[in-house]
Amino acid sequence: MERHLVIGASGQLGIELIIGMQDRYGVSAVVSSDIRKSDDDDVNRGEFILLDATNKEAVRKVLVDGKFTHVYHLVAMLSAKGEENPLAGWDLNMTSLLNVLECAKEGLVKKVFWPSSIAVFGPNAPKNATAQDTFCDPTTVYGVSKVAGELWCKYYFEHYGVDVRSLRYPGLIGHRSQPGGGTTDYAVEAFYRALEGKKFDCYLEKNEALPMMYMDDAIRATLNLMEAPSECVRVRTSYNLSGCSFSPSELSDEIRKTIPDFETVYNPDARQQIAASWPDSIDDTDARSDWGWNAKYDIEGLVAAMLKALKR
Repeated sequence: MERHLVIGASGQLGIELIIGMQDRYGVSAVVSSDIRKSDDDDVNRGEFILLDATNKEAVRKVLVDGKFTHVYHLVAMLSAKGEENPLAGWDLNMTSLLNVLECAKEGLVKKVFWPSSIAVFGPNAPKNATAQDTFCDPTTVYGVSKVAGELWCKYYFEHYGVDVRSLRYPGLIGHRSQPGGGTTDYAVEAFYRALEGKKFDCYLEKNEALPMMYMDDAIRATLNLMEAPSECVRVRTSYNLSGCSFSPSELSDEIRKTIPDFETVYNPDARQQIAASWPDSIDDTDARSDWGWNAKYDIEGLVAAMLKALKR
């Protein structure tokens, strides 16, 4: 029987991934772990293990005791938070990943998933339809750690046969948790302010387009990649992944189709510099051709789904 462990399960992505896997594989097949327990009732239907992923021996013990076949390692300090404490961000992101890869090298788990990000790209990357093999020159410690992590994943695959798979997520938009310190989290916050009837103070410029994705698409992509035959997974750094691209003003306009009084003001801060270094859109041809990826949600579908879910 396959056993799935999600490390870093109490964050925005982890909560959604746990629920997606519970629906697909059954509650008993999915275990969450983190340094704190989620307060999401759906997540807490399953088993929870308290785990500090920077402690290699603790990670090893959990994997040995639980007899897990799949690990989804989501632990990370995101872009905006990482810039507040770069060394702590680097240490958390790298140490936790290498601990998991070392355990996989020892044969304690069959497959590893690790998320990368569009943060790997820097100001010299093409802004539109950024290609899979574009040179990476990130401007944040988060991006630097993601580039390094991609190379470590490839290294462990090529040298030790570790079946580690990865996606370069765009900005992820979901309804089950509040923003978690990422530059693209403005888009999640906008929905909360709109439904509260409050003015939204956006920290990006109104026309700063960024690649985005509704969380349901991200979870489906993750699980489809992990289920793909090994021979179909040609990219062993991380796959470009595209959903839809839009700017803060385009998002506000779409929300106003349902909530006409929604008001957005723009007061760019340091996060605008981070966003400006990232692409406007992503070319995910390799993901489409290798394992059949195809996004379902455009901006209209994303906004409709978020508003419906949050109203509930």
